[in-house]
Amino acid sequence: MYPKNLEREDASIAPADESIAGKLDAVIAELPSDHVTVAEIRDRIGDEGVLMLSLLLCVIFLVPVSIPGVSTVFGAAILLGGTSRLFRRKLWLPGFVARRQLAADKVKAGLTRGSAWLHRLEKISKPRRLQRYLAAGAAETVNSFGIVLGAVLLMAPFGFVPFSNTLPAIAVLLLCIGLLQRDGLCVLLGHVMNLLTMVYFAALVILAFLLVGSLNFKALWEKLFEG
Repeated sequence: MYPKNLEREDASIAPADESIAGKLDAVIAELPSDHVTVAEIRDRIGDEGVLMLSLLLCVIFLVPVSIPGVSTVFGAAILLGGTSRLFRRKLWLPGFVARRQLAADKVKAGLTRGSAWLHRLEKISKPRRLQRYLAAGAAETVNSFGIVLGAVLLMAPFGFVPFSNTLPAIAVLLLCIGLLQRDGLCVLLGHVMNLLTMVYFAALVILAFLLVGSLNFKALWEKLFEG
């Protein structure tokens, strides 16, 4: 069972009348004009819990926007959120994550573009589907681990590769939306997206090894140092 604080969080998000995308739009509107930190985003969410925080931090990766350091910082925050759910603990952020300042205009722009995609993703979610994937116990632990896995994949050093941030972000988004909306099918799709991300990353690593192995280092050495 969750401690009382997490039980209160889950109770507050389950019957929400406002859409998740609508809540995101409200958070975007309230962001400061100069800089924003992860701690400020967390505080503006209030009682919505770690799922809303993870969802907000992932939304920015749904579009091809690049903000240096974002995947590492946001991924670390999502990892801590997923870990807190995995071990039934209240969310805690270390100082380097909580105090990291990011340009508010870039964060707002990324979140605004991502909000459009979130509206689309929200339409595929239907509450009370496949409830067995949301049951307390083993399913609950697996779902929390899925968020942790997605965060680790998001932090992987492939930021320069197309879709390397988008795929794990979609996985975490589907898991969070599914848990918030009580939609087991959406949660299941999140796990599938994590698997597809791992396959994609494995293909990238294999391709890199093949490319390196095809290089003729002896001929290159002789050409550089001949004479």
